[in-house]
Amino acid sequence: MRQNIKKNEEQGWLPNVRKIPSPHFDQRPDKQDISLLVIHYISLPPEQFGGTYIDDFFQGKLDPSLHPYFEEIKELRVSAHCLINRQGEITQYVNFNDRAWHAGLSCFNGREKCNDFAIGIELEGSNEQPFTLPQYQALVKLTDYIMHHYPRITLDRIVGHCDISPGRKIDPGQYFDWKYYFSSLKSAKKA
Repeated sequence: MRQNIKKNEEQGWLPNVRKIPSPHFDQRPDKQDISLLVIHYISLPPEQFGGTYIDDFFQGKLDPSLHPYFEEIKELRVSAHCLINRQGEITQYVNFNDRAWHAGLSCFNGREKCNDFAIGIELEGSNEQPFTLPQYQALVKLTDYIMHHYPRITLDRIVGHCDISPGRKIDPGQYFDWKYYFSSLKSAKKA
């Protein structure tokens, strides 16, 4: 176990993906406690895909004059560990061993402050449109990687933001195909 923890510290950044470090993170109380994966969605502006607005938002550089919605969120300081865009490309913003600011007020199995022990993955999407096949493919590969390097994250510890913040959040929303995702993940683990 000790050797695996050292490996995690060296590999908190994914190899071969775009990296845009966010200033919106801090240290976890216990790096050995990483034991939850939370799936979200995001689109900026709402229902619009592409561009650099999500990157700008997670870096605290979003120009509020570019869209009325940006004025509403200009004071927020949030991040996720990774984003998977509509083409299935992954961007990493925060080292997995650090605490990204994605879950907010949250509770899992009676334990609050999920950011302390969770990895947050954003899918570029919304509650109004299905996600793309390349997004699911990338999410399955990313999840498999995370579960390998953080073995306390098991299938029953993969949730949506809606599960840890009920009544406050709905993502990953009505179009996220949990059955397809989990069956693809199980198939990937067998391969």
